[in-house]
Amino acid sequence: MLCVVTEDNSEFRATVNQDVQIGHKVALRDFAVGDTVIKYGEDIGKVVQPIAKGAHVHTHNLKTKRW
Repeated sequence: MLCVVTEDNSEFRATVNQDVQIGHKVALRDFAVGDTVIKYGEDIGKVVQPIAKGAHVHTHNLKTKRW
């Protein structure tokens, strides 16, 4: 999959391990339980299940820290 970094318009390629709906997140590295996920420079939550590089990141493995 071709990825574009909106901050500087740079490009890179990533391998996605499963179908991911448009607008959803894909892990660009492995994450362990308790890790923080950063999206566009913002903390979007804490990992609650291990996430492999290329896997879908969503509510089943990431929880907000807001509550």
